[in-house]
Amino acid sequence: MRKSLTLLPISLALALSACGGGAADTAASGASEAAAEVKAPAGQKWSDTVSKTDAGGIVMGNPDAPIKLVEYMSITCSHCKDFGEQAFAPLRDNYVESGRVSFEIRNFVRDPLDLSAAILSRCGGEAPFFPLTEQALGYQTTMFEKAQGMGEATYGDILNSPPETRFVRLAEQLGLISFFQQRGISEDQAKACLADTATAETLMNGTQKAAEDFNIEGTPTFLLNGQKIDGTNWAMVETKLKEAGAR
Repeated sequence: MRKSLTLLPISLALALSACGGGAADTAASGASEAAAEVKAPAGQKWSDTVSKTDAGGIVMGNPDAPIKLVEYMSITCSHCKDFGEQAFAPLRDNYVESGRVSFEIRNFVRDPLDLSAAILSRCGGEAPFFPLTEQALGYQTTMFEKAQGMGEATYGDILNSPPETRFVRLAEQLGLISFFQQRGISEDQAKACLADTATAETLMNGTQKAAEDFNIEGTPTFLLNGQKIDGTNWAMVETKLKEAGAR
């Protein structure tokens, strides 16, 4: 599963293929005692506490939360979009704000479209990452329509261009630069982020490491306190959170 900027080009049909998690090595079942609520510092909310992790993800919430939920996600994954629609608001409001749960997203890049969107979701730093990711998931259908409209020939030409221009060109075709510009990322800022090949390499290396360390085979895949859990929808993940003491 080794990925690099020279090996990344794939067909447009493959880039638009379905996603889904593999079988999980599940965390132990059985309910734990309820974790105590932890108040945020005066004048703050835990959902506003956002930082980058050593694993390359972005985490929201109490850094010392006893229950740590990680989602390996792809912006071009329809199941990730569904989870975001179902989960982001209740996960933030009912669990992260309690101080019992932290929520980390780690980008698991599936294709050049996903990589372009992931780069831009991080372009403004940690603070806007979660709302930008949520909105980018909502743009997924339009992005796919624009990708299909460009055709294989244009797509192939873009992916055969130099790495420092490849994702700028692709994002322009997908309407991603204007999409993020409307959300506070200037055109110049977006193009600079997309031209930074080190960021792309870091995201792809993180995807490779996730596959090696946790046998991540698809998205979304969830870790609860370091162990994979079954489920790709909010109802299943919420059940596991409650069993872990988040209730």
